[in-house]
Amino acid sequence: MKVTISGRHMEMTEALKAYIENGLEKVKTHFDKVIDVDVVLDVEKNRHIAEVNLHANGVRIHSRESSADMYASVDAVLAKLEKQIRKYKGRINRHQPRTEREAQSYGHAIISMPPGNGDSDREVEDGTEEEILHHVVTHEKLPMKPMTVEEAVMQLDLLEDSFLVFSNAETSQVNVLYARDDNKYGLIEPDF
Repeated sequence: MKVTISGRHMEMTEALKAYIENGLEKVKTHFDKVIDVDVVLDVEKNRHIAEVNLHANGVRIHSRESSADMYASVDAVLAKLEKQIRKYKGRINRHQPRTEREAQSYGHAIISMPPGNGDSDREVEDGTEEEILHHVVTHEKLPMKPMTVEEAVMQLDLLEDSFLVFSNAETSQVNVLYARDDNKYGLIEPDF
């Protein structure tokens, strides 16, 4: 297990690192293969924030907690992580196993437009059209393990993100699952 512990706006002590690593030892017992754990500690005014990102058995789990004391924040985030893992394991045990398919990957890009009014056929003073260029800010490749919609809902809950792009195991197409404000989910499927 690769553990990365970093701190923002604070000095990391060896005692705090040892405390976190000791708390993460319980996590190893739940998974066959824990790839890595990223722990970020941050201090903002009087708030001590602990954030954990765990990558294990093809699953990403994210937890974040804050309190007035860093050790209390670490305890709270580890307890939340443990609860999320138990919830994940319970759902896995209730699901029927399916055949393993080869992992696919896809490209992900975030595009920003330069400042302006956004019109693509904007004219410059001499009457010629000015071309507006799009700039790729970041490029990311993620493995896309095929999963059912129920598994995607579980993964979205564990990540605490607003959306999840996944390969639907039933249709073999790329789908987007997003969280709605009414504690329900929306699914976007391609229409060919």
